[in-house]
Parts: sequence; C-alpha cells; structure tokens
Amino acid sequence: MQKLIESFIMTANAFDVEGTLSLFAADAVIDDVSVGDAFVGRDGVRHYLERFFVGYSTNSKLLSIEELDEFHSDVRLDFTGDFGHEIGILKIAVNPDGLIERIDADLE
Repeated sequence: MQKLIESFIMTANAFDVEGTLSLFAADAVIDDVSVGDAFVGRDGVRHYLERFFVGYSTNSKLLSIEELDEFHSDVRLDFTGDFGHEIGILKIAVNPDGLIERIDADLE
C-alpha cells in the first residue's frame, strides 16, 4: 500500500494524469466531500485529476499512512497550490489487483 500511495503522490505531483490513472481500477470512485461531488470511472477520475491537481497546481506531501488492513488505508496529506494550503485525509481502498478502487477525500 505504501508503494501505491507514493506512486500516486509522485505521478499526481508531476501532473502525469495518464500515469496516475494507471493506478486506478476502471470502475474507481473518488468521493470528495470538500468539493461536494463524486467522480466515477476513469473519465470521472481523469476529470478530478485535471481539475483539482493540474488545474490548481496542487502539490501533495505525505504526512502519514495508517494501514487498516491489506486493502484499506487512511492517508494524511499536506496540499499546497493555487488555492493556498490544506491538510487532507484520503481513505483509500484497493482491489485484489492492487489498483485503487475508491478514495473518500475530505479536508481537516
């Protein structure tokens, strides 16, 4: 899980949308309470990455990972970008293939 999360951060920080998308299952969901919307499937995840990572020049720094089991982790990130500075929590679930199937995101 640590390696997957580090890959997510590295590719998202590089604004490598295709590389980041490769870490997600085809039917993945990002449900982000802070923006009030859910993004479903690869098209939804692509839109989320382009809008909130690329669009806001977001840079993420890993603060902590709490592995709940082999498929679930709570990740705390420091976000900076054109919006300022925020601390975010990502509840990440992966499928048996090691791909991200769901992220529940919120800000502290």
